[in-house]
Amino acid sequence: MRLAPLALAALAAALTALPARAQTEITWWHSMTGALGERVNEFAEGFNASQKEYKVVPVYKGSYPESMTAAIAAYRAGNAPNIVQVFEVGTATMMSAKGAIKPVYQLMKESGMKFDPKAYISAVALYYSDRHGNMLSLPFNSSTPLFYINKDAFKKAGLDPEKAPKTWQEFSAVAGKLKASGQECVYTTGWPSWVHVENYSAWHNLPIGTLENGIGGLGTEFVINSPLHVKHIQRLVDYSKNGWFTYAGKRNEAEAKFYSGECAMLTSSSGAQANIRKNAKFAFSVNFLPYDAEIKGAPQNSIIGGATLWALGGKKPAEYKGVAQFFNYLSQPELQAKWHEATGYVPITYAAAELAQKSGYYDRVPGADMAVKQLNYKPPTANSKGLRFGNYVQGRDVIEQEIEAALAGKKTAQEAMDDAVKRGNEILRKFQATVKED
Repeated sequence: MRLAPLALAALAAALTALPARAQTEITWWHSMTGALGERVNEFAEGFNASQKEYKVVPVYKGSYPESMTAAIAAYRAGNAPNIVQVFEVGTATMMSAKGAIKPVYQLMKESGMKFDPKAYISAVALYYSDRHGNMLSLPFNSSTPLFYINKDAFKKAGLDPEKAPKTWQEFSAVAGKLKASGQECVYTTGWPSWVHVENYSAWHNLPIGTLENGIGGLGTEFVINSPLHVKHIQRLVDYSKNGWFTYAGKRNEAEAKFYSGECAMLTSSSGAQANIRKNAKFAFSVNFLPYDAEIKGAPQNSIIGGATLWALGGKKPAEYKGVAQFFNYLSQPELQAKWHEATGYVPITYAAAELAQKSGYYDRVPGADMAVKQLNYKPPTANSKGLRFGNYVQGRDVIEQEIEAALAGKKTAQEAMDDAVKRGNEILRKFQATVKED
C-alpha cells in the first residue's frame, strides 16, 4: 500500500508537530555578582550545551545570608530551588534544617554517579562533612586567608623585599622599620574574626570550640578566651597603639587599602589576588600567614572560607539525577582549574590543582599556589579541619564587636574575649534548643 504525496506530507507534519521531550529544569540560586556571576552563567551554559536532558537555570538571590534564608523559607513554602549556594558559616544551619537538604553523598549514590570524596582537597572536604566523614554539600568557591606584602615599601624601608616575615616575632621587627621609613599604614586586615580567631586557631592547632569546633555535636562551647588567643588579640591592640595596625572594618575593606598602596602589609582572602593583581601599581608577594614561633608545632594548616552548593529536599528523582550530573560536571579538573585561575579561589580537587601546576600557571603567576599549599601544609587535626557552630553569622559578628572594643581601648583583650565567649555561647545554646541532634 502506497501513500499519496498529500498523505505523506500530512503524516510528516503530524510527526513534526509531536512535542519534543521536555527538559528537566534545575534551578540554582547563588550569590555571585559581577565577573563571578558571569562565570556562574558560563558553568550553566556549558552544562546545558553538553547534554539535552537537563537545563540549569542560575538565579542571583542576593547576599549569602539572604539567599540561604530565602531557600529555607522557599522549602517550607514548597517551592524551593534545586540548588542553593551557601557560605561556609551557614553549614550548621543547613544541616539542622531537617528534610530541607539532600546530602551530596546520598544524592550521588542514589543517582548512580561515581563519587570519591577523597578526590577533593581534604581541608575543603572535611569542612563540609559530617562527623562520619560524609560530604554534605559540594565545594564550589573556596578560599583561605593569605599574607600580602608591598615589596616596594619593603625596599624603601631598607628591608629585603624577597623575605616576608614568617613569624609574628619577625613581623614586629619589620613593622617597626616600615613605620620608621614613613609608611603611614603599616598593616591592615580583612575579615578580622576569620583571620585572627578562626584561622589563627587552626594555624596554631588551637581549638576554637569544644567537640572538635562543633563538628562533634551541638553542645559545643567557644574557648577563644584561652591565654594564647588573648595574647594574639593583645598583640593587635599593641600594634594599633604603635601605629603598626590600621583597622579597616569587618569585611574586605582592607584589600583596597593595600592595593592602593596605602598599607604595606595585608592579611585577607586568597580570593583577593585577582583585584590586587589588577589594581596594584607596585610589586607584591603572596605568602603564608605569620605564625607564633613560641607555640610548639606551629604552623599547622589554615581553614577555608567561601561557599558550597547544597541540594534541597522534596524534589523528584529526575531532578536529583540532573543535580548529580551537574555536580559531576562542575567537579571536572579542567573546569575547576579554569575557575581557580580566573578567580583566585582554591581548586576543590587535587586533580585540578595538579592540572594548574602542569599547565605552568603557578610559574606564570607566582603566589597563586600559596592557598593550596597552606591548606595542605599538614594533615588537618580536630582543631584545624573546620568549624560547625550554629547561627555563626551572629557568632562571628559578636567576636568582631569584641575585637573592636579591645582595639578602641574600651575593654582589655581578656575582657573582650571573655565577653565574646559568653555572648557566643548564648547564641549556641539558643541554636541548640531549636535543633534535635541525630
